[in-house]
Amino acid sequence: MVRQLLHSATLLTVDDSDRVIDDGWLIIEDGRIAEIGGGTRKPGPSGFDEVIDLSGHLLMPGLVNAHTHSAMILFRGHAEGQSLLTMEGWYNAIREPELAMIAEDMAPAVALSCAEMALSGTTTFCDQYFFAEEIAAAAARAGLRAVIAYGIVQLGDEVRGTEELAKASAFVEGQRSADGRVIPWFGPHAPYVDNSEALLTEEVKVANRLGCGIHLHMACGPEDNELTLARYGTTASVALEKAGFFNGRIHAAHCLDLSAEDIAVFARAEAASVAHCASAGLRSGREAICPVVPLREAGVTVALGTDNVAANNAYDMIAEMRVAGLVASHREGRAQPISSRELVRMATIEGAKALGLEHEIGSLEAGKAADLVAIDISGPGYSNTPDAATLLIYSGSGRDVRHVWVAGERLVRDRRLTRRAFAEIRADYDASYRIFWQRVQAAKEAA
Repeated sequence: MVRQLLHSATLLTVDDSDRVIDDGWLIIEDGRIAEIGGGTRKPGPSGFDEVIDLSGHLLMPGLVNAHTHSAMILFRGHAEGQSLLTMEGWYNAIREPELAMIAEDMAPAVALSCAEMALSGTTTFCDQYFFAEEIAAAAARAGLRAVIAYGIVQLGDEVRGTEELAKASAFVEGQRSADGRVIPWFGPHAPYVDNSEALLTEEVKVANRLGCGIHLHMACGPEDNELTLARYGTTASVALEKAGFFNGRIHAAHCLDLSAEDIAVFARAEAASVAHCASAGLRSGREAICPVVPLREAGVTVALGTDNVAANNAYDMIAEMRVAGLVASHREGRAQPISSRELVRMATIEGAKALGLEHEIGSLEAGKAADLVAIDISGPGYSNTPDAATLLIYSGSGRDVRHVWVAGERLVRDRRLTRRAFAEIRADYDASYRIFWQRVQAAKEAA
């Protein structure tokens, strides 16, 4: 049994009481949190395989990026001036180059994304994309915990939809990892826009049978509701509830255009959640902002995500907490309608709950997996404060992350990756990036 003692940190536990423990300590045994405490009860160093002094650090649960597309790091900087939350912008900036993608592009891209996430404190991410098998394998190599949703795009082709559902089912049945870090889901891209109502309801039935969740985009723009308003006189959320779609675990990204009736649909569902991607929403140019405060008041689980780094350009979840707090103040017209501690919960335990993992990760509690982040708060920009969460969100950065553990394994030690050097990951990606965009250009010239 491997035993580790982390001591002398400020602990943000994110437990039910939101305890903050000064001069705190935490014991890891065989990848799980065995005990936490503070003050004079600190254990001595004997009997531990590793003792780590975290003086001047904040120790907290690993961050959960509840919505991203890790392979799309290939598009970073290629979508400027395009709104990726519209069909036109997505198709012009992303979909056409995507047609040149091959499976070999995935490993270098996902490796770099995982490296950036780990180095900025993310220990779990929820991904939705094509080439799900390759993405799952790359996530496993990186050591992060990941929900990988097999991307399903039907685009009006009934046969294609049936084939994609069969492939997604095979993925779910075959890709559950032995160590439990990689979890397969279904990932229909969006309702009505590119997945029909019939396909969506069938996806829920199959997902429930297989015991997996569904991750999709919803209410990204007015076009999402055009078909259902014309056909039923209702929004897509209301129409899908009537069709039985919300009978499964539904994790919906963006949700900018939710009415009060839509919010009630999410609140009535047994396992529906929202991934709020504040930075991506702002960059899209959409006037609508995800109604996080009304959603939370209705009892809906709201997590935070970066979206892809063509829409956001960064994986920094500390920055994402800050933007989510600022945009909520702007939307509601009052100061801090979401407190700093609530924002931390959205980036940790609420993200875990959205993914069905709240009993495993998301808080510092005995028995949970040791998915931890140690953040250096001794440098410039930090000072004494009565509120560690506010200090982290409004003064901090993912670049202040010093150590990261997943299941007790230290994936980041003194700001360096332990499984594979960042320079090697970056070099592989740079070569793959050039080949990919040369292929895109050749396809354009041949068209």
